[in-house]
Amino acid sequence: MHRSAADQSFLRGYNEALVMAVARSMPTFERATVADATGLTPQAVSKVLGRLVDDGLIAPAGVRRAAIGKPAGVYELVPASRFAIGAHVARRTLRLVLTDLAGTVHHSAVTPLPDDFTPAQLLDELAIGVKTITAAFRPGDRLTGVGLGMIGPLDHAQGTVRDAHRLRHWHDVPLRALAEEALDLPVHLDKDVTAGVTAEAWRHGPQFRDAALIMVESGVGAGLWLGGTAHRGAHTNAGEFGHTVVALDGPPCVCGRRGCLEAVHDRAAEAGDITRAARVLAIGVVNLLQTLDVAHVVLAGADLLQHATTYHEAVRQAVSTEVPRADWQSADVTLSSLGADVIAAGAAMQVLDLRYGIPGLAPL
Repeated sequence: MHRSAADQSFLRGYNEALVMAVARSMPTFERATVADATGLTPQAVSKVLGRLVDDGLIAPAGVRRAAIGKPAGVYELVPASRFAIGAHVARRTLRLVLTDLAGTVHHSAVTPLPDDFTPAQLLDELAIGVKTITAAFRPGDRLTGVGLGMIGPLDHAQGTVRDAHRLRHWHDVPLRALAEEALDLPVHLDKDVTAGVTAEAWRHGPQFRDAALIMVESGVGAGLWLGGTAHRGAHTNAGEFGHTVVALDGPPCVCGRRGCLEAVHDRAAEAGDITRAARVLAIGVVNLLQTLDVAHVVLAGADLLQHATTYHEAVRQAVSTEVPRADWQSADVTLSSLGADVIAAGAAMQVLDLRYGIPGLAPL
C-alpha cells in the first residue's frame, strides 16, 4: 500500500512519541527495552533513537556489557532540552512555573490579581511573568509554549472561557487567542482541575488510569482522568464537581442553583468549621466514586492544603467505610505531590505533551 507524505509524517511522529514515553518513565533505557515496550522493530527503534539524539531530546549514556553478546547502547532523556511555562489562574492569584521535559518544576512564582480581574489585567500580569521567567532562565528555542490552567466553565476546544464562576468580566472570552497574541508563543488553555490531574498522571505513570483530582481553592472542582487520558466531556467542561447538589434546601450557589456541594462546603468553611467542610467534601468524593469507580483520589488546592490533615483524614475515612464493599472497590486517597504548583505544572506538561505526545490520541 502506498503511503502519502502525511501518513509517513504521522507514523514518524507516532513512533517518536512512543519512544519519548519510555524515555520519560525510566532513568536509562536500551534499544531492546524500547522495542519490548512499544512493539516497534529493533531497526525502527534505532532510527527513532538516532533522530531523537540529533534533536537533543535524548543522549547516549554509555553501554551495558552483558555476559553474552554485544554491548548494548544505553540512552537517557535530556530534560533540559525542552521547557514549558505553566500558569494557574485562580480567583486571587496567578502562579507561573517553568518545567522541563521530565515535568520537573524549576521555578515557581505567585502574583496577586486584582479583585474581579478583567481579561486585560490577567494578560498584562501574564506577559510580565513570562518575560521575567524567560529573562532569568533564557530557554530560547527550547521553550515549547505556555499552558493556562483557568477557572471554568470553559470551552477547551475553542480556547474560550465561558462565564467563569465568580468573575464578572469573563463571558465568552477567547483567552487562548488573546494570550497567543500577547505572548507571541503557542498557548494551550484548559480547566485548572484538568491541568492538575494531568500533572499527577505524568508523575504516577501508566498505573494511574482512572483517577480524580479534587481541588478546593475559592471553589470546588474535580479533574478527571479516565481510561488513561483526561476526560473533558461533550462540551469540554467536565469536572464541575462542586456544582452537584447535596442538600435540596441548601444555600444558594454562584451557579444559580441551591445546595451545591461548593455552597454547602463554603458555608461551613467560612464559619470556621473545617471539620464539617471536610466532611461535606468527603460525601461528595464518595458520590463521585460511586459514579465513576476511580482508583485514585488526589486532594489539592490552596484552601484545602491549609488544613491538609483534616481533609485527608475525612476523605480517606469516608472512602474506606462508606463505599459499599470498600475491600473490593478501594481507592487510594493522597495529597498532591506537587502541592500548590500542581495546576500550573500540569498546564506546562500539557504543552509538552501536545508536541511530544502520541498523535491521534485525545490531547492531555
